[in-house]
Amino acid sequence: MTKRCFSRRQLLAATGAAVTAAAVTDRTTRANAFAAVPFTYCLNTSTIRGQKLSLDKEIEITAKAGYRAIEPWVHKIHEYTEAGGNLKDLRKRITDLGLTVESAISFFRWIIDDATERAKGFEQAKRDMDILAQIGGKRIAAAPAGATREPGLDLMKAAERYRALLELGDKIGVVPQIELWGSSKNLHRLGQCMFVVIESGHPKACLLPDVYHIYKGGSDFTGLKQLSAQAIQVFHLNDYPADPPRDRIGDRDRVMPGDGIAPLTQILRDLCATGNRAVLSLELFNPSYWKQDPLAVAKTGIAKMKAAVNKTLGIR
Repeated sequence: MTKRCFSRRQLLAATGAAVTAAAVTDRTTRANAFAAVPFTYCLNTSTIRGQKLSLDKEIEITAKAGYRAIEPWVHKIHEYTEAGGNLKDLRKRITDLGLTVESAISFFRWIIDDATERAKGFEQAKRDMDILAQIGGKRIAAAPAGATREPGLDLMKAAERYRALLELGDKIGVVPQIELWGSSKNLHRLGQCMFVVIESGHPKACLLPDVYHIYKGGSDFTGLKQLSAQAIQVFHLNDYPADPPRDRIGDRDRVMPGDGIAPLTQILRDLCATGNRAVLSLELFNPSYWKQDPLAVAKTGIAKMKAAVNKTLGIR
């Protein structure tokens, strides 16, 4: 057998090539992992609403902080037009900044039993969806506004009303999403909300979940594994502390992702397991954040969301 001898120069060259190859492989692996991140990061402007900024400024901060999408409150769009703002200009500004309007927040009373008041709620929904569509908005929250304090709502009727709302949205080009509210006496659990989604019989029916609200409402997060990717298109991401306890915790107690006790890794892993490509929208109402610089808060928020996702995906 012939022995093969390497000179010191050959050995160093071979070692260097191996190290280079390993570094390239590591960079490629990390690049592929980042490319595989399935979620879009969005800012719900409630997170900086306490600073009382104009809609233009909220949009600017969202883009500067590095988000790809924004979830505004519809009343701010109405205020913008009432002050003389042009919606076409606003839409162009949003697009030029590289943002999309993936969802929006409003509180029209579409679900209530009182027919007269419900009709008014549908009129508000029409106005809100119309103005949202004009700036490129894709979806809107359909919260159980008006059905929070008294239990006993007929969920089959709620499903029929939700279908009517979806059909209205079809005409305008905006999809209403059933929003789970942990404090509601009727739509505070995943099962209740999905009953309404399923029994609406509409192909665009979907759920707008929220980490805090699922916890507050008493559902187990493992229920998310039972929902298809189509069922959840936007997900409100946040966290909650151990204290106050569940029965006393409120919106103001929400904290940044990773700063509380929510099982975020489990939640995100379960979403990924279903092939979900949801928009993760940071929605907070914490007064302590409202006292801070809004851009700093927004930057912290996206960093915290990315950290939670990267931990789930094993990205360093």
